[in-house]
Amino acid sequence: MPTPPVVDELIELRGLRFHYRDWAPKRAGAPDLVLLHGFTGHARSWDAFAEAMTDRYRVLALDQRGHGESGWASADAYGNTEMVDDAAAFVAAMGLVRFSLLGLSMGGMVAINYAGQRPAGLEELVIVDIGPEIVASGSARIQAGVRANDVFASKDEAFAAARAGNTRPPEAHHRKRVEENLMRTADGRWTWRYDRALRSPGTLRLRDADAAWKACANIAAPTLIIRGALSDVLSPEVAARMLEAIPDVRLTEVAGSGHSVPLDAPEAFLAASRAFLKGEAKVPA
Repeated sequence: MPTPPVVDELIELRGLRFHYRDWAPKRAGAPDLVLLHGFTGHARSWDAFAEAMTDRYRVLALDQRGHGESGWASADAYGNTEMVDDAAAFVAAMGLVRFSLLGLSMGGMVAINYAGQRPAGLEELVIVDIGPEIVASGSARIQAGVRANDVFASKDEAFAAARAGNTRPPEAHHRKRVEENLMRTADGRWTWRYDRALRSPGTLRLRDADAAWKACANIAAPTLIIRGALSDVLSPEVAARMLEAIPDVRLTEVAGSGHSVPLDAPEAFLAASRAFLKGEAKVPA
């Protein structure tokens, strides 16, 4: 069977241009699956995973504001609230009636707070290695990485820098993700494809942990938490509390993976996701 086409689209939401990738399903009538990447990530980071899920879903991967090929906002407009409103606007603009949502890290926090609003049509939720509270050392590591040198003479140099920070991912998989997150600078060098304002530690406003815990308690959709067993962001204690807070939830840990589970262990991540996301459209009550 021919590989279903994937198309890149642009859409205006709430006065900002957004880019998303749209993978056609391999079967008629398949439900929709929306993917939200993490901080400094991009829609292309989901390519292999999205393609693998097209036997069950139409897959939509959104570049969140300031990331990938989406528009850059003002420096004070990169909070969780803005991104949750973006997600709601995207669902509405795409006319999604019954869909599943998967979010990694920053995208997972967006997913938690969005799902906590009990949006109509959300059937399943996957939260990847994030919770209302995060380990301080993991946050510090991420911020240090963002503030590190971000201009490179070549793609190889950029990959070497990324690899020095994380040697867990399969090398070819890692290189593809890095190269698709690069853009040219005016002098012909390479830099990361996200807003420079996000590289300032003061741009992303502090999360509201209390509000996120309340959102967890209000999630109505069946939920899967995927945690990297070596994660320095989602602690076992916070994951355990999430299992108590979210009404219908289960937890899967991926061995040998740190925080970036889809990057560190792509095959295990796919298997964990497919065990939960069956692609079976529910019958409206």
